[in-house]
Amino acid sequence: MATLIRNATIICDSGTFVGDVKIIEGVISKIARNGGLTFESTDNVIEAEGLHLLPGIIDPQVHFRDPGQPEKETLGTGSAAAVSGGVTSFLDMPNNNPSITS
Repeated sequence: MATLIRNATIICDSGTFVGDVKIIEGVISKIARNGGLTFESTDNVIEAEGLHLLPGIIDPQVHFRDPGQPEKETLGTGSAAAVSGGVTSFLDMPNNNPSITS
């Protein structure tokens, strides 16, 4: 099964344009400016007109406060919040109390 995202406003390194994206087995197989990609009856089709499609975000500085201050945030709560906002990778900058660096 594949996924076809149709008529999205695509934001990528070459600019912003409206088009389609075909994903097969979790890998982007084709991007078509101005759309027009075809789909099989078994494909998952997402109509994205008026929506933006952009690469996953990398957050290079997070403070999860875990261990030491879990009431503020933990690795579990912070990473769940990040993924819900489109973050695919993060770098934890520990400034915990007690310190976990030496």
